[in-house]
Amino acid sequence: MMQTYQRYLWIILPCFIALLAVTITCAPPGSLLLLCLCCMALLWKIKVKDRSISSLLAQYVAVKAVCLLGNRQRNRLEADTRDIHRVQEETLLKRLQKHSDTVYGKQYEFTSIKDTKTFQQHHPITDYDHYEKFVERVAKGEQNVLISEKPLILAMTSGTSGSSRMLLSTKDTNTEFFLQGVTVCLDAMRQAFPATDCLQKTLKIFYSPIFRQSEAGIPIGPNSSTPASSKHMLHLYTTPAPVYQVLNERDALYLHLLFGLKDRYLGMLESNFSSTVFYAFRALQEHWKDLVVDVEVGMINSGLNLKADVRRALEKLMKPDPERAAELTAQFEEGFEGIAHRIWPHLHLVLTVDSGSNQIYGEMLRQHYCKAVPFYSPFYAATEGLIGVNLWPQQESRQYLLCPRSMFCEFIPEEDLDSERPKTLLMGQLQEGHNYELLVTNASGLFRYRIGDVVKVVGFHNQCPKVEFQYRRGQMLSVRGEKVSESLFLGALKRAVTQWPGAKLIDYSCVESGVLGSASGIAQPHYLVFVELKGVRNLSEEQRYKLDHCLQEDSDIYRSFRMKGSIGPMGVQLVREGTFQELKDRLMAFSRTSSNTFKMQRVIRRREFADFLLQRAFS
Repeated sequence: MMQTYQRYLWIILPCFIALLAVTITCAPPGSLLLLCLCCMALLWKIKVKDRSISSLLAQYVAVKAVCLLGNRQRNRLEADTRDIHRVQEETLLKRLQKHSDTVYGKQYEFTSIKDTKTFQQHHPITDYDHYEKFVERVAKGEQNVLISEKPLILAMTSGTSGSSRMLLSTKDTNTEFFLQGVTVCLDAMRQAFPATDCLQKTLKIFYSPIFRQSEAGIPIGPNSSTPASSKHMLHLYTTPAPVYQVLNERDALYLHLLFGLKDRYLGMLESNFSSTVFYAFRALQEHWKDLVVDVEVGMINSGLNLKADVRRALEKLMKPDPERAAELTAQFEEGFEGIAHRIWPHLHLVLTVDSGSNQIYGEMLRQHYCKAVPFYSPFYAATEGLIGVNLWPQQESRQYLLCPRSMFCEFIPEEDLDSERPKTLLMGQLQEGHNYELLVTNASGLFRYRIGDVVKVVGFHNQCPKVEFQYRRGQMLSVRGEKVSESLFLGALKRAVTQWPGAKLIDYSCVESGVLGSASGIAQPHYLVFVELKGVRNLSEEQRYKLDHCLQEDSDIYRSFRMKGSIGPMGVQLVREGTFQELKDRLMAFSRTSSNTFKMQRVIRRREFADFLLQRAFS
């Protein structure tokens, strides 16, 4: 019934606004008062539990505005895909013109570049080392070095392939992400999942990042905005504003869960990455009894380390709800398989990226906690900017249409990745079924920059490529030059797990034997695989060998080295429960990134993290 009322609101609210506007201009004061009272009474009658009329109106207006904008941007994207060369060249020349008066723009004579071919001839292919000194000058306060404006922040990358890097983030980068990414994907989402049109709240799991300052006072931190920075949007979410002042992630997650659990009519779960959603459900499974008590008595757990003013503000929002607490208890006591739909029966969607290194978390959520709930992986993006959008939300494989106005893109064929002077291709020159490394020229001072992502072209939408993420170049396993990618290894691991009776994969990372030296065991170069499993406590040697065998079946080069004895047998180590949560904390502390942008390293290259995994191994 409540859900039906929410649908009616989409009809009633615009009628109310239209009638009010007409009455104000045409009707006498008495009619205006009567109409307002009647409309307010009707809205009050169908008021969603714990939602004020002003909150519903604000949500309606905000969502409708974004939907209209999204539809407009979607139409523009559709037109752009029919003339990809022109649009890409316009994007490139716009970038060069804007930054032509900078130190960098003068060095590479941007004013003389009038087309794509000249740009490729004048400017080299670059990596981060090329920009490091320029970024340092910006951090010290020097103007017009790489870009023509002061950056909003110095954005730290996630450090997936090693150390975190510091890049510039500008207003243009954020605007493009919103217009070409967020609005377009929301339009696609609402077409694919009409139920998301209901005026329900979203549980958005997001942690307030900690920023430090450069010498010039420029914030340094992850390139992710917080919902609290857009206060007019907070009414869309179950989490109240004071929670975003809580910097301890465990306490913040507890509060996200608490206020989400209070709302029986929750419509959507949202987070940047599915790993965040997965670990949120693991925390829910561990702490549900404490959370239910808080819901029942209308208090905030005294064990949380909160500032006094934050605690007071949050407790003002709490009311005892023994009925909801009893409902939650009954569902939790039945177990956690399919728990999302049981505690939130009106849940329509999980909105989160579940491709690339997050693929295994998405699969675990769909198989266990979030059974029967659709998932939508909306973006392909990086610290460098928006790369692609997923216009096919209901498709099982995650395919992203490259955004031709976000960045100027070039591509290195996979077979030329190690070439000293690789040839690059443009969007219109790519071939379906082939793999390429992506180069970008973006809005924030990167030109022909190798971001390290290798993608596969799986088709075209008009002239524009659709791609699937394959792997990061820095996350390849290679002890003899065999180059086993993350996607290839994960496929072999998943097949091996199916041959380990009762086992469910939670997480994994690999270490090349050279990182551990003599601690790795045998002298031949080999891989050590650290696996967190659920459902088994030990594996026989025969079962462990299944993984080596599966990888040999999938990789002819790996099999060749194994048969010659150039690569030794793979070592498989089981680690204790919670190991990868601890590894995540250590990696984030090292790279100074946050949970909002963190991606688990599938190939560990630093000795201290490899030693940590060895210490956590029990079998």
